[in-house]
Amino acid sequence: MNDVQHGPLRLQARIEKRTLKAPFRITGYTFTGFDALVVALCDGDHTGRGEAQGVYYRHDNPPEMLAQVEALRDRIEHGITRAELLDRLPPGGARNALDAALWDLEASRRSVPAWQLAGIDPPRPLRTTFTIGADDPARMAEQARMFTDARALKLKLTDDDGNAERVRAVRAARPDAWIMVDANQGFTRDSLACLLPTLQQCRIALIEQPFPIGKESWLDDIDRPIPIAADESVQDHTDLARLAGRVDVINIKLDKCGGLTEALAMAHQARAMGFDLMVGNMSGSSLAMAPAFVLGQQCAVADLDGPLYLLEDCSPGARYQDGSIWCPGELWGGGLPAAA
Repeated sequence: MNDVQHGPLRLQARIEKRTLKAPFRITGYTFTGFDALVVALCDGDHTGRGEAQGVYYRHDNPPEMLAQVEALRDRIEHGITRAELLDRLPPGGARNALDAALWDLEASRRSVPAWQLAGIDPPRPLRTTFTIGADDPARMAEQARMFTDARALKLKLTDDDGNAERVRAVRAARPDAWIMVDANQGFTRDSLACLLPTLQQCRIALIEQPFPIGKESWLDDIDRPIPIAADESVQDHTDLARLAGRVDVINIKLDKCGGLTEALAMAHQARAMGFDLMVGNMSGSSLAMAPAFVLGQQCAVADLDGPLYLLEDCSPGARYQDGSIWCPGELWGGGLPAAA
């Protein structure tokens, strides 16, 4: 995973709009679309691309991300390395987009795929969760039935009294599926305790981010018959230590930690501390999924379904088949020149 500095680059950076097929609800938010920062680093016949959405609940948004990139333009175009980028920008979407572009560019320059540069085994298709937004139980059940290709489902729950009905409705609709739930910080200790019997009866495999950021102590000495994953409570490697003994799974997202370079190091540290790993996404096109797909080769759970909810994806895009995602080399990181 050597990071070699080359000569001058030409940077292109812009904001693109992504429209969702339908509104998507989680605790505290309803999304109809979002903006994405897309960057390209050009060097003759070689181009590296990256996309990031930022982290909405940390006010890490594309306009500010674009400003971060532009402020660093001169250094970037003089040939910044991924290692230097870790010092020049904080964790977040701007660093993620640039880091992805640098991986893609290096793969093209060296005619070596990104997974090989990362020192991991040849990639395999990953079973991914298909996400169902918090809604009326009957609508969520219908959505679960419509995901005929899905082998794993992720249910968004929220801070109201309807969660047990939601879970039961979806399990009845899809008795065959692996199912996890995501509270997006919406539970209290009491509401989780009340919901746990239903979650156990419905064979829920994982509970993601039950409590708000800053309330990690609520996880101390809590009954965990179902593994718990941290998402919003863990942004990068500096958050791992305070979650030891409190959660079982760490959800690594490239927008949160600031790119594949940090994510791979974070994954290594988390595994050494005894955590299982999950790779997630902040939504996005297939271009945003592809670097996360590389990380996902090391993860027990993959949540890389973002492009499925867009009105329009990039081309070429990720391939979804039999409940799995596959990111082809011509999409990103395949070691191909720009003209291929």
